[in-house]
Amino acid sequence: MSSISFKKYPVLIFFAILINGSVNAQEKDAAWYIKNAPFKMQEVTLPVFAAHSFSIKDYGGVGDGQVLNTNAFKKTIDACVAAGGGRVTVPAGIWLTGPIELKSNIDLHVERGALILFTKDHSQYPMIHPSFKSSNYVTASPIYGYDLKNIAITGEGIIDGAGESWRPVKKEKSTAGQWKDFTSSGGVVSTSGSIWWPTKEAMDGEQHLKDLKKKNGKLTAEDYVPARDYLRPYMLYLINCQNILLENITIRNSPKFVFYPNSCTNLTMNHVNIFNEWWTQNGDGIDISRCKNVLIYDCTVSVGDDGICMKSSGAKSDDNSAGLENVVIAKCVVYHAHGGFVIGSNTDGGTQNIFVTDCNFIGTDIGVRVKSNTGRGGLVKNIFISNIFMKDIVHDAISFNTYYEDMPAGKVKSNTVNVLKDKTPNFTDFYFDNIYCNGAKDAVSITGLPEMPVSNIHFKNMIISAGKGFIATDAADLELNNVKIISQKDPVFVLNNVRNININQGYFPEDAQTFIKADATTRGINVTSTDLRNNKNAIVVSKE
Repeated sequence: MSSISFKKYPVLIFFAILINGSVNAQEKDAAWYIKNAPFKMQEVTLPVFAAHSFSIKDYGGVGDGQVLNTNAFKKTIDACVAAGGGRVTVPAGIWLTGPIELKSNIDLHVERGALILFTKDHSQYPMIHPSFKSSNYVTASPIYGYDLKNIAITGEGIIDGAGESWRPVKKEKSTAGQWKDFTSSGGVVSTSGSIWWPTKEAMDGEQHLKDLKKKNGKLTAEDYVPARDYLRPYMLYLINCQNILLENITIRNSPKFVFYPNSCTNLTMNHVNIFNEWWTQNGDGIDISRCKNVLIYDCTVSVGDDGICMKSSGAKSDDNSAGLENVVIAKCVVYHAHGGFVIGSNTDGGTQNIFVTDCNFIGTDIGVRVKSNTGRGGLVKNIFISNIFMKDIVHDAISFNTYYEDMPAGKVKSNTVNVLKDKTPNFTDFYFDNIYCNGAKDAVSITGLPEMPVSNIHFKNMIISAGKGFIATDAADLELNNVKIISQKDPVFVLNNVRNININQGYFPEDAQTFIKADATTRGINVTSTDLRNNKNAIVVSKE
């Protein structure tokens, strides 16, 4: 068929909608979003600090970018804790340091002009036990804290994790010039020639860990040191903490995920900037895992992996609540990322009550991405996504995928189906409203499991222009109201083993020959549209 005419929906209309949405969003503060969440959301408790203030300069700190300030940070934080807590101030300068361990009742305040720069000397990063994990050791994160209460990182300064000294790079993710720069800077290249590793220890670390598992007896931190470079740390890693605030800070260039709070309660992010280069391997921006009562407000993200991501792993709570619940994400912008807003792939702990609204996703691989697979899936429900404005999405504007396969650097895709039937993904009760996308490869892609279809998905007030339209496999109870998918190829809808789909006010593109193509296992197609009533070719159901 010929390409679709966009005369009815010119780009100017799209940007008029975008500007109107932005103006409306500017009238809403963080408290408004909490109050108007489509589920009961209590206020997120902020940390409270004593009025004391301690400067790193007063404890031997030198901000010249040459002197290592690890001890100065520790002494300043310890002095603040001894005084009952308060603010640890990092003034303008370049503050080279090893890992910083946060303590309760501390506000690490990085002033404008200050750059905390973590050292590339990996011997400064000890092997430690996270408090909630097994007996295995991990590499200490640049900033970390366990079992804390009342903590903050604030100020308009910058925190840089020296991630380039840790991360492998896939040749396929870099330009010819970048690849030449990486390989000529040192490090080693894998035997396949496809992966550059910063050090030989990083490349060989996985095999060292396999060899450790064969050893009998208790392992020590020294046993893990040869794998330190392979065990890349998260940039900012918080476990089992309460009352957390990140405000105005810029965090960039992480060894792995930028911000990874796990099992935390009452977390607020205000006006935070997160940045990793686009080729960053496993360089997620914000990964919220098993947390409760979370507000992410007016943040900007551009990274090499998932942008703003929800995860939930581990056993569910005794009170039957989900591991991850009560999250509000508002007025955020995501530029480069594998997904703008993402759920998964670890969802086995349960996820519910997520509200994402008034956000822009520009140039992300996928706009809204929900992913998992058997073996690490669980119940994900009550997800509300509204007022999302997207442009130049590389693949799907909206994607549900229950066959997701995560591929670490150096691994090859197996092309086999995971037959493990434990921890099955169950995606249900999603509500999309006011979703606009100018340009995507595919508008909507839904892939469920035959034994657990993606179900009860509601789409309302949407306009998406894309190369292909709406593709659903193993899905049930789909509701579309006032949804316009402007597809360059028909059929607009491709349905495989779909049960019950209602399309109200369906838009039939003027150049399309077929609106819906369904296989023989699809049941319950209901379309309400004047454009389709008199078109006998609009809906084609296979007899095979």
